[in-house]
Amino acid sequence: MLISLRELELHRISVSETYPPGAVDYHEVNIRQVGPLKVEAAAELVEKEMSIRGRVSAQLESSCDRCLGKVELPVESSFDLLYRPLATIAREEEVELPADELEVGFYTGEGVELKDVATEQVLLSVPMKVLCRPDCLGLCPACGVNRNIEHCDCSSERKDSPFAVLKKMQ
Repeated sequence: MLISLRELELHRISVSETYPPGAVDYHEVNIRQVGPLKVEAAAELVEKEMSIRGRVSAQLESSCDRCLGKVELPVESSFDLLYRPLATIAREEEVELPADELEVGFYTGEGVELKDVATEQVLLSVPMKVLCRPDCLGLCPACGVNRNIEHCDCSSERKDSPFAVLKKMQ
């Protein structure tokens, strides 16, 4: 759904949308949506800026960065965003944005796509390092066994490590 600047000039907009799994592109990030993505938002014009406030909720799934196990990632996030037309800053030369404009988003065309706002909010809520649990032991570098499930008898040092020669030099 497009949140149109023309429509906002007439009245405030309230929307409630649900996107099923597979309807949103998460731009090759290692997450998968396993439940509906629900978005509730209200948009209005505030001093020539588009103000969009709302909430997103979804159930995501990813893999642990240490052991590759499945991790459920519930998303519950509120947002309060301001958007301006990109033409207000579009110049040929590079310019530094003032500090008060760092929190402002920009759009091109007739308005802002609600699905894009929701996607951005979901991606911002995903941790940079996904772990199944804080004390995850990961995979054994020698035999590849998941150390959270099985204990292996491998040495913690790899014998074929390219850095083994550095240890001998000590």
